Amino acid sequence: MEQRFMWKNKHIREQAAIIDGKQSPTLLLKNARFLHSVLRQWVNGNIWIHHNRIVYVGEALPKKTNGTEIVDCSGLTLVPGYIEPHSHPYLLYNPQSLSRYAAQTGTTTLINDNLFLFLHLPKKKAFSLLGKLWECPVTMYWWARYDAQTVLNGEEMIFSNRDVKEWIEHDKVIQGGELTGWPQLLDGDDLMLYWIQETKRIGKKVEGHFPGASDRTLAKLMLFGTDSDHESITGEDIYKRLMHGYTVSLRHSSVRPDLPVLLKEMKEQGIGQYDSMVLTTDGSTPSFYKQGMSDMMVRIAIESGVPAIDAYHMASYNVAKHYNLQHLHGMIATGRVASINFLENEQQPTPISVLANGQWVKKSGKKIVVDEDICWKDYGIEPFSFDWQLTKEDLAYSMPFGIQMVSNAITKPYSITRDVSDELPADSDECFFMLLDRQGKWRINTLLKGFARHVGGFVSSFSTTGDIILIGKNKQDMLLAFDRMRGIQGGIVLVENGVIIHEIRLPLLGIMSNKDLPALMEEEAELIRLLVERGYPYSDPVYTLFFLSSTHLPYIRVTQRGMYDVKNKTVLFPTLMR
Repeated sequence: MEQRFMWKNKHIREQAAIIDGKQSPTLLLKNARFLHSVLRQWVNGNIWIHHNRIVYVGEALPKKTNGTEIVDCSGLTLVPGYIEPHSHPYLLYNPQSLSRYAAQTGTTTLINDNLFLFLHLPKKKAFSLLGKLWECPVTMYWWARYDAQTVLNGEEMIFSNRDVKEWIEHDKVIQGGELTGWPQLLDGDDLMLYWIQETKRIGKKVEGHFPGASDRTLAKLMLFGTDSDHESITGEDIYKRLMHGYTVSLRHSSVRPDLPVLLKEMKEQGIGQYDSMVLTTDGSTPSFYKQGMSDMMVRIAIESGVPAIDAYHMASYNVAKHYNLQHLHGMIATGRVASINFLENEQQPTPISVLANGQWVKKSGKKIVVDEDICWKDYGIEPFSFDWQLTKEDLAYSMPFGIQMVSNAITKPYSITRDVSDELPADSDECFFMLLDRQGKWRINTLLKGFARHVGGFVSSFSTTGDIILIGKNKQDMLLAFDRMRGIQGGIVLVENGVIIHEIRLPLLGIMSNKDLPALMEEEAELIRLLVERGYPYSDPVYTLFFLSSTHLPYIRVTQRGMYDVKNKTVLFPTLMR
């Protein structure tokens, strides 16, 4: 695994020659005060680095420094580069834009969801892209999904045994999951259990996704092979998971910004250790990251009374230890990858300089881009183009029940009592809703209650599966929004009274932007503002779009097969062929 970090014999001999004074390191960090994770102490010393590897830490200085970059770290505090253990690198941003922004906040390793690659790219192209992303200074590991967290047409063919196993065995993949399909595992899905056992057999971890799971369910899922879970929303949830031996991810995300409450309730539960905890932002949407990433969570932890060393360990050492990667990541020690954050002091976790894989990506507050822009089309990631049209006849509504949003994540059925015409009344919180096949083959139409009161037409090619979502009160506005989305070859479009008032272009498969994250943050923030003005009652419309088809959440979802009853695992109304 990690070919980049399997140093060849020649390189190891060069590294050893530096210790003997026969060769110079490429970088010397003098007079460094740094966190030593094994000693759990702040220590003073010198750090010698050769290319991307730390070759010595301690009091000594190298005998030869010809051509060495020497940095005096007096007055600074150094900590390991942060590790984000649960990233969804397709939430409008793309893996490279996310990694570049993450680096500025001190996150130098991402552990990424493979779902969008699995669903939308041929396996050979996807694996080639993993290799290309491995060249970025931010290290990117991946998960291997066992399920799509929705109901797909032809799911058995998509999640074939051969393809899932090849993903599990890939050297950039370090875990299976997240296990959103755990109810079917409990119901007897032995193929999924086999994949889990294969993942464990080759020494990799399995991550759960267990919202609301009971004590007994957590016990069974541990027996099945899961190692960690990120769905705790109370101190009691954390306690139950620790009792069964799980590593617990403490989440602070755009959907669930729970960290202060979790830390408070942990204390109330009498939990005073943090060795089994890691921190995650759980693939938050772009504007949430204005606050930072792992650095934000470390800051919250310190402000909540967590000892500083424990706070930093939850964002670095504990993650590396969980994945058996502490020989490479998560600590400043000899032999490790040279990913280091330079802080003003330990109370300020946002770094002023960042070394990622031995390369400066931020220095004295200035961003440094060292990786070339990815040519996405080389990997089959191109604009979303199609040659079919949506017509007014497609916007016919006769469903006897609709979908009511109980929260940003929870939906339930409700009876439709009104006559459905071309336009819904302004005083209603009901909207027309359509899920439309991205190939134009099928559709399903109903009403969506609780999304907004004054949205004319709202269309998105971003969704769980990449199929197209249409929402609105006015069918003409919906058609205009669709035509504009089609014209820009994928994106999110908002229309009001025949005028396009906002759009976010997503030229990468209709799912991801090619813009830098700060620009995308502004576009998403404006979308949120406009939707809230029009009665959207929540804070994260991007995840609303993502969750509408997600069958790991109750109670009813709109999927490729039709209206789906999650509890009873049945299709209530099938999709209609166009």
